[in-house]
Amino acid sequence: MAEPAAILPEKESASTRVSRQAAVLSAHLRAVGERYFPPSASKSLRSFSSGEVAQIIGVSDGYLRQLSLDGLGPNPEVGAGGRRSYTLRQINELRAYLAVARPRESLGFWPRRRNNDKLQIVTVANFKGGSAKTTTALYLSQGLALQGFRVLAIDLDPQASLSAMFGYQPEFDIPENATLYGAIRYDEHRRPMREVVRETYFDGVGLIPGNLELMEFEHHTPRAMIDRQARGHELFFRRVAGAIEQVCDDFDVVVIDCPPQLGFLTMGALNAATAMLITVHPQMVDIASMNQFLLMTSDLMSVIDEAGGKLHYDFVRYVVTRHDPRDVPELEIVGLLRNLFGEDVLKATAWKSTAIANAGLTKQSLYELPRGAFGRTVYDRALESVNAVNSEVIDLLKGVWGR
Repeated sequence: MAEPAAILPEKESASTRVSRQAAVLSAHLRAVGERYFPPSASKSLRSFSSGEVAQIIGVSDGYLRQLSLDGLGPNPEVGAGGRRSYTLRQINELRAYLAVARPRESLGFWPRRRNNDKLQIVTVANFKGGSAKTTTALYLSQGLALQGFRVLAIDLDPQASLSAMFGYQPEFDIPENATLYGAIRYDEHRRPMREVVRETYFDGVGLIPGNLELMEFEHHTPRAMIDRQARGHELFFRRVAGAIEQVCDDFDVVVIDCPPQLGFLTMGALNAATAMLITVHPQMVDIASMNQFLLMTSDLMSVIDEAGGKLHYDFVRYVVTRHDPRDVPELEIVGLLRNLFGEDVLKATAWKSTAIANAGLTKQSLYELPRGAFGRTVYDRALESVNAVNSEVIDLLKGVWGR
């Protein structure tokens, strides 16, 4: 008598396998995050030496030392050998003190916008992955904060890399209805914008985090467009601007990290923006992709204009990213961009750097790491490159405000 055939285990479906692997990877990422930033301690920013603070603010180290000895301004921590260090909050307190003590230089020390200065909303966009949109948005947000500006960083990318850099693991740390979607959704669960803004460890930077929930806006908008008249919905591309308007008085600059596609969220960001930074990696395949991005963006802008949107940008600039200045073909492409677009290409380029890459492995920026974290030459060159890009953008923002 033949024995019954063995029952083979049921083959795992593709959806089950992907779901299982996503869970495994998420658990690993959470473990890595807890290793560097355990739940018992929130992510924090290092202190800055008096030499760094002097360079950031634009005074001499000796002047800061004398202020400390005289008991003026914030009290820095004094370590071995009389070395003084300041938290970023203390740096901002120092700025406020100097703006009063030296009123003729107040705009240099305390550059925040005045009553007649409009909120600046800068979108960082390109639908080519790997063009360093998130890195550009991160360093611009933090660089602005170091210069004394109040910044709102908005993560519009469902992949939420910007949120991760600010210490949030999207699938674990961001609850339902806590992204920008919560403030722009179409139903009764819509929330006030202030309820989704989070404080960060980087003093001066508020964050609206992202996660996969943002895709809900892409899914629900077509249906809302169909029955808008019946339900009285605000036009979809005005919703991002409307949400930002609710917190207009709380910030000087908004930096939006756009997703790598031209969907409804990106259209909303383009309509809300007062300026746009287009990131481009100097490789021919990236240039060709950017050409398609510009063509599609132009079409979308026309649609928004015709529907009553407002697209009056104070400036549009191309930011060359991940640039190797020793690479001759890249130099030729940068030259091509400058010939084609002139001053619309920033003079400074963001260099490709192992320092930036290595800092990103632990979800940190160069601003968060001490100079000795890498070789000083590598660190200094990378930071000089980042600061040069930020400085040009800050000058453009100040120019809009008439400074």
